[in-house]
Amino acid sequence: MAETPGPDGRSPGRSPAATPLGRFRAEARDAITPRAALVMLGVLVLELAFVVSYIGAFHSPTPERIPVAVVAPEAERRAVIDRLNGIPGEPLSGRPADGVAQARTMVLEREVDAALLVAPDGRADRLLVASAGGPSGVQALERVLQQADPSQPLRITDLRPPNEADGRGLAPFYLAVGLVVGGYLASAAVSATYGARPANPHRMLIRLGALAVLSVLSGLGGAIVVDLVFDALPGHFAALWWIGALTTFAAAAAGMAFQVLLGPMGVALSVLIFVVLGNPSAGGVYPSALLPPFWRDLGPALPNGASVTLLRNYAYFGGHHTATAWWVLSAWAAGGVLASALAARFRRGHRPPEPAAATGV
Repeated sequence: MAETPGPDGRSPGRSPAATPLGRFRAEARDAITPRAALVMLGVLVLELAFVVSYIGAFHSPTPERIPVAVVAPEAERRAVIDRLNGIPGEPLSGRPADGVAQARTMVLEREVDAALLVAPDGRADRLLVASAGGPSGVQALERVLQQADPSQPLRITDLRPPNEADGRGLAPFYLAVGLVVGGYLASAAVSATYGARPANPHRMLIRLGALAVLSVLSGLGGAIVVDLVFDALPGHFAALWWIGALTTFAAAAAGMAFQVLLGPMGVALSVLIFVVLGNPSAGGVYPSALLPPFWRDLGPALPNGASVTLLRNYAYFGGHHTATAWWVLSAWAAGGVLASALAARFRRGHRPPEPAAATGV
């Protein structure tokens, strides 16, 4: 006598796993574990954060309080500065300069982004710029001034254009991106091979020492590429080398600290900080004065932005206006070393030692 199928289509007494739907569910559980599902969810969050960060930073570049030196007859200077500062939206921040020589120095030493030389008798004003600091910033300045007074002619004098092989002046930005990515990927590779949390402080220091050697080689390779291979940033080989080494090590040491503290999730935090937030706020594609407030304020505090400032200002502006950037990179490097060492020592003091054969470097 044939058995009557149940409500779910199975014959009485037949196990759920024996049905097609049951087999699919079993395979799905084996193929996508809860941990894998969480990782995929994390990837989705990082992906959306990437989209939000890059579009948020670049979708509508708007100048805000770009510093501009003003050279004008003494009787007119205050009125010119007030007129610039009073433009709706405050795109400019005017400040006085005593003469053309001082204005040129202020531009080339990165105290200001441009200098406006006001001509008497309605002749064309001159705008001194240094487009090596970011051609898009120069274009924004020109638009603002022409819209503020369309009847006043304006001549642009570029005191420091990008090198011919550096087209849009983006070589420092792309070099910094490569160095930072190399740093945190190196720390991730070590963790993937030997585990995110070293067995003891000595092995942590060995890892950091290996990352330091890699960083020196990374800086050397970057300097060779931008100077000797492509001639994009020539004439500053030693400076670019050591800036590159510190940039790589800052990202590597910070990445190592994230992984020691958070385990594999530390890699995701590295991607969030260095890629999702760091690259769009670094002042590469657009100078910081054109970015929205969040990215403009965040950029100088991250290794990406600090590295771009150092590379650009040493390549084009004699190393001026770089003290803050040096401190920022050094703080990320030293902070990463200190956090890693303290975390490894603390954990070692609260866990019995493991056999040497069972631990990795």
